[in-house]
Amino acid sequence: MSDISLTLDSEVGEVAARLPGAAGLFRRHGISFCCGGGQSLAEAAGNRNLAPEALLSELQALATAAQAEAPAETAALIEHILARYHETHRRELADLIPLAEKVEAVHGDHEEAPHGLMLLLDDMRDEMEDHMQKEEQILFPMMRMGGAPMIFQPIAVMRAEHDSHGEQLRRLEHLTRGFAPPEGACRSWHALYAGVRKFADDLVAHMHLENEVLFPRFERQATA
Repeated sequence: MSDISLTLDSEVGEVAARLPGAAGLFRRHGISFCCGGGQSLAEAAGNRNLAPEALLSELQALATAAQAEAPAETAALIEHILARYHETHRRELADLIPLAEKVEAVHGDHEEAPHGLMLLLDDMRDEMEDHMQKEEQILFPMMRMGGAPMIFQPIAVMRAEHDSHGEQLRRLEHLTRGFAPPEGACRSWHALYAGVRKFADDLVAHMHLENEVLFPRFERQATA
């Protein structure tokens, strides 16, 4: 979804994975974007007795706010992405993976135990580390130098990998039942789901900044 275009035909799952704040908005309205991610915004609104145009308006406001927060200078935007997202993802995943392992081990017999969460987070860490290193070592240095004639190729790779991250986010939402611990869950379980939810929201914001703000600056240059 390059240059996010929101219409009532947009799919819920796609919007949740691409637009910062959309996942929280859907949760507040009781709209599922993992199991019901293939439905359109119009269908989702109708199923929850919401006015479709009102839901679309709320999402468009989120898109406007997300664009306004991006630093205008490319170098400053790259530094923001590195400090706010790359380092944060690394630090938080290092804490979340052992916490997920602990919760699965201690509460494995609970009917709502998040079986497979630790392995999913571990896979995400590996894929994201490879992705972020490619940005740090190849793409971002090219951008700092003002771009290159073939820069659209590494950008296309990053976009494809973002799509993979979006699929993993939907699996996170499904495994954790919307990041909602069951009644009576221990403090560790609550801490795990709060941390995973924050990580997921950050990753959506991170990808949005790159897909909708940073990358288009150089894609326009490459096609000019």
